[in-house]
Amino acid sequence: MKIIIAPDSFKGSLSAPEAAGAIEAGIKKVLPQAQTVLVPVADGGEGTMESLVASTDGRKVEVDVTGPMNVPVRAAYGILGDQVTCVIEMASASGLILVQPEERNPLISTTYGTGELIKRALDDGCRRFIVGIGGSATNDGGIGMLQALGMKLLDAEGNSIGFGGGELHRIREIDDQHFDPRISESHFLLASDVQNPLIGPNGASHVFGPQKGATVEMVKALDHSLGMWADLVEAKTGISLHNLPGAGAAGGIGGAFQAFFPSRMERGIDIVIEYTGLGEKMQDAAIVFTGEGQIDFQTASGKTPMGVAQEAQKWGVPVFVLAGSVGSGTDILYGYGIHSINSIMSGPMTLQEAMSRAPELLAQKAEQVLRTYLAGLHSK
Repeated sequence: MKIIIAPDSFKGSLSAPEAAGAIEAGIKKVLPQAQTVLVPVADGGEGTMESLVASTDGRKVEVDVTGPMNVPVRAAYGILGDQVTCVIEMASASGLILVQPEERNPLISTTYGTGELIKRALDDGCRRFIVGIGGSATNDGGIGMLQALGMKLLDAEGNSIGFGGGELHRIREIDDQHFDPRISESHFLLASDVQNPLIGPNGASHVFGPQKGATVEMVKALDHSLGMWADLVEAKTGISLHNLPGAGAAGGIGGAFQAFFPSRMERGIDIVIEYTGLGEKMQDAAIVFTGEGQIDFQTASGKTPMGVAQEAQKWGVPVFVLAGSVGSGTDILYGYGIHSINSIMSGPMTLQEAMSRAPELLAQKAEQVLRTYLAGLHSK
């Protein structure tokens, strides 16, 4: 029996490869001779680089860059097995996880480090990029990234502006004379499920600013400044970012990519499925196991279990989801090829206990689900 194992990470307890290994351990207790195909996946956020590097026999490159609060951080990017495709998780260089809650301030946080990662990968010969733009600490419209790649953003006196969303309103001129020419030779595939415009009540500042430390006053100021930036970009490129879907992703870096880079935006899980070859691996499979830490109504918006199930549905393969916890609104998922949703919790326990026992609990639940599935087959 061929069984596909394609989970995301169980955040805080298991990486996607570790989760896949735990599920496999449970399966082997029931069917030691089963053909298990492990395809750790992600939805464009944390773990995307690791998944794609592992599935293509690529390598990880670590480098010191400018962090979101303008202090050095150790970040990484992946080079896939083809040696020309680079995978970058923006959060590695400019992520919210790099900033203590009390220090979060989108007026000064910068995407400069993300630009440094791109520049380093260009130096390594990469010309195809997959960029996960979730989890940012920034609301700077992507100007830090542009600055790192040679673009000059000048104030009324012709001086370069500083870092952060608080500098946006000072920009009067976009000088792209020294913008890295290798950008035009490359292609950027943006992994993002965010369709928010750059400005307005559904824009970057209003929707995502508060979680990055923005007060009500900051949100209003940042939204106004992003509008001014969008006016300048439109005058320079002819591209209006104001209401462009996806331009508000990651504090507006989605708009910077769309205006100045050869790029397109896709659901993260779809990109991962394509590059891991998950669809082709489902040929002749009997069942698929997937999962992640939390399953709820948001899963239907393009999270890993949803994407895996949609792909499996094309091949007529049943999908079983294992989750650390199961929230509300999951009924909708059964219409997309998911056959059952199963919490790995075996009884009352604290969150800390559940996380520490995650490998054991995941293996146990995989074993139980497989035994139930096989019993149903035998009863027919």
